[in-house]
Amino acid sequence: MIERDAYILAGPTASGKSAIAAELAREMGAKILSADSMLVYKGMDIGTAKPPRSEIEEFNMGGVDIVTPAEEFSSGAWLRTASKWVETIPENTPIIIVGGTGLYFSALLRGLDGEWKNPPPEYPVIKIDRAIVRKRIADRLDDMFIEGLEEEKRLLHERYPVWSKTASLAIGYREGDDREKIFIRTCQLAKRQDTWFRHQSTPLYVEPTVDAVRECWSKYGPWRVKFV
Repeated sequence: MIERDAYILAGPTASGKSAIAAELAREMGAKILSADSMLVYKGMDIGTAKPPRSEIEEFNMGGVDIVTPAEEFSSGAWLRTASKWVETIPENTPIIIVGGTGLYFSALLRGLDGEWKNPPPEYPVIKIDRAIVRKRIADRLDDMFIEGLEEEKRLLHERYPVWSKTASLAIGYREGDDREKIFIRTCQLAKRQDTWFRHQSTPLYVEPTVDAVRECWSKYGPWRVKFV
């Protein structure tokens, strides 16, 4: 088991957490670990709003492009992958963990069976008006179709005719070209994520700005996390 200090930022999809984490990572000279269950899949780039390749390389981003859509992947697998990734990061290099998959944060802060801490420690969660989230989701969806989401889906299903149960849950890849259905399901996901964080811990709610997150990290962080 490896224990490391890390700065944490959670929040629902389209809350702006990834952009904030990237800006602060540049400021701190940090590396980033993604806690997003859909970013683990190779080739699922546009539909998951995966960071550009330049950022993935800049921050030596962990938790990204681990398996194909044909392979199953669990929170336990993510934790083991994260452990191998953190071993490559020097002790004096800050680590930022950012994402919206609550089970991943729970695995880090409580253990897979909740054996370490109950309840988990407080950590910052982006608090943003749902109307703003809905607008961002709509705008992002427009961009996804412009960038070639339909072609990405066609190529992926051609290469991987049978998808794993976990990959099949990815929004944007199972609704055909029905934009409205994708929009509705993404909004529902954002709501579920927000509810999950609210119920699993006492969130340190922060505004979706770099200054607000920086202030929260300075006051409360970093957090001690355990990698198995």
